[in-house]
Amino acid sequence: MGMGSSGGSGGSGSSAKAVPYINVTPLIDVLLVVIIIFMVITPLKPSRFQADIPTQRDPQEDLSKLKPNPLTLVVSISPDLQLKLNQDSIGSVNDTGILSQRLVQLFQQRKEQHAYKPGMETRSDLPDSERLEKTVFVKAPRSAKYGDVVKVIDAIKGAGASPVGLQVDDLPQ
Repeated sequence: MGMGSSGGSGGSGSSAKAVPYINVTPLIDVLLVVIIIFMVITPLKPSRFQADIPTQRDPQEDLSKLKPNPLTLVVSISPDLQLKLNQDSIGSVNDTGILSQRLVQLFQQRKEQHAYKPGMETRSDLPDSERLEKTVFVKAPRSAKYGDVVKVIDAIKGAGASPVGLQVDDLPQ
C-alpha cells in the first residue's frame, strides 16, 4: 500500500483530512424569501414625515377681514439668537428651557380651558391630548444656522407640541 492509497487502515496512518463543504443552495433560497418579504412590507410601512402644503388662496379674496387664530403660537428666532413666543421674549437658542416650560404651561391652561383644534370640539371619541390645539410655528431668518433651529424645534417637541410648522421669512406673522 502506498502513501496515497486509502485502504481500510482506519485513521492511524493516513494524512488525508476531510475537506469542509458548505452547501449554499438553502442559503440562497432563504435570502430570496427574505428579499420578497421586504419588498412586500416596504410599501406598507407608514411615513414618518408628513408635509401639509397649504392650498393657494383666491387672489380676489379680501384678506383684511381675515382674523388670525388666537391660539396660534409662533416662536421667532432673531438674528442675535434671542427667542420670542408670539411677542414675549422667552430666552435664547442656547437656553431653551424657559421656552419649554412656558409651552408646557400654555398647553396645561388649554387643557383646563378645553381649547380644542377647530373641528375637534365635538369629537368625544378622541382623548383631550389629541384634541387640544398644540400647533407651534417656528420663524427663523435665512441666516440662522440649521443646528440652532433644530435646538428650538427639539425644545418645542419636548414640550408636547404637535405639529411643528416652519414659517418662511417673507410671510408676516
